[in-house]
Amino acid sequence: MIGLAIIVALALCGCAAVGPDYVPVEPETPEKWSTELKGGLNAELPEPETMACWWKVLDDPELTSLTERAVDGNLDLRAARARIREARARRGVSRSYFYPTLDAGAAAGKNRDRNGREDKLYSAGFDASWELDVFGGIRRAVEVDTAEVEAAQENLHDVLVSLLAEVALNYIDVRTYQNGLTVIEANLKAQQETYDLNDSRFQAGIIDELAVQQSLYNLERTRSQIPVIQTRLEAAKNRLAVLLGQTPGAVHSELAVRKPIPAPPKHLAIGVPAETLRRRPDIRRAERRLAAQTARVGVATADLYPRFRLNGSIGLESLSAGNFFTADNRVWDFGPTISWKIFHGNAIRQNIEIHSALQEQALIEYEMTVLNAQDEIENVLVAYANQQRRHHSLLAATAAAFKADQLAQDQYQVGLVDFNNVLDAQRSLLILQDQLTLSEGSVTTNLVRLYKALGGGWQTLE
Repeated sequence: MIGLAIIVALALCGCAAVGPDYVPVEPETPEKWSTELKGGLNAELPEPETMACWWKVLDDPELTSLTERAVDGNLDLRAARARIREARARRGVSRSYFYPTLDAGAAAGKNRDRNGREDKLYSAGFDASWELDVFGGIRRAVEVDTAEVEAAQENLHDVLVSLLAEVALNYIDVRTYQNGLTVIEANLKAQQETYDLNDSRFQAGIIDELAVQQSLYNLERTRSQIPVIQTRLEAAKNRLAVLLGQTPGAVHSELAVRKPIPAPPKHLAIGVPAETLRRRPDIRRAERRLAAQTARVGVATADLYPRFRLNGSIGLESLSAGNFFTADNRVWDFGPTISWKIFHGNAIRQNIEIHSALQEQALIEYEMTVLNAQDEIENVLVAYANQQRRHHSLLAATAAAFKADQLAQDQYQVGLVDFNNVLDAQRSLLILQDQLTLSEGSVTTNLVRLYKALGGGWQTLE
């Protein structure tokens, strides 16, 4: 009884859990971005509402509708939610080891010895057991599963950040391809008029056939671009449907009407590196996984120490069913047990070494996640600003090309230049208009990628 009292006292007083205690880590960040902020970017802290629903800055009701439906129906998001439920259930299993267990059982048996005599035995009872978490192995296991729950929650946030960006990127692709088709169709109409004019002039004997064939191959080359863009447009619509958890083709009708590419705001607050990196769910997930692996070192270390358990049982045993419930058939047993892994060929310490090495790997993975995040943000800051500069130049170039095309047409009709000047002007105009459309889409695309890099969007679940 003295030994039992000591064990209970240890359990009640509690001992420090063995193994290393986790110390939260903060990402090492510079005070400011290495990239010079241009194109309307500034280091002011963004409004929480803006970061939570960043797609609303594009002021496109269709995009907002698609985004909301994606949050409700996306399958990757549903799978991430299921992983959270799994992690919580695992934590519940670990917590259950803090409490005693109680089992019930009953049996009836018969045997015959070599003299032919039969014996019967009837038994029923309850068995109870309680492991005292003296050295904290169970506590460390609960720490592991708690950190894994938090990592699963951050994984859900990361999936949501990627989902929102993918919806916006594919929607912008749809609008970009639609505007590209509009550009090609307008050029196709102008080139068809040029071909018809040349053909009629050839039939009248005013020009030779060379100009007719030149205008024809220019026309058909432009027409050949339409199937390529239509294929990409259909693919973007199908990807949008899948992102919404629907079958391909489900959003075709609502996206049939061509609309402009959403334009980004003139000014955008992005904050400072430290605040931004703390917001990113992939970094937060890596930190939680580091915490879980640190606790696993403690779980492994607990195997070096003895385990204390209180066991007890009470029941009935009888050779006859008739007097089974009488007091004389009561049996009971109660007492503490101690188990200790004294020698296992150094396996326990090697297991500790395994988890210590995994802890080091988790720390390295965390540091790599931070570096990769910084790299992603810096690159998209450059791309966002530079694409706007490119867009401004393309605007000026396209305006000049349009004027050159008109001049070439006018001078060709009065015989001042040959048809090659018209061909060059038409080709240059189409190329620049196409590049301008793609650049307009890229500006908005880079805005989406910037919000994704800044970790925006997951706050909608909070």
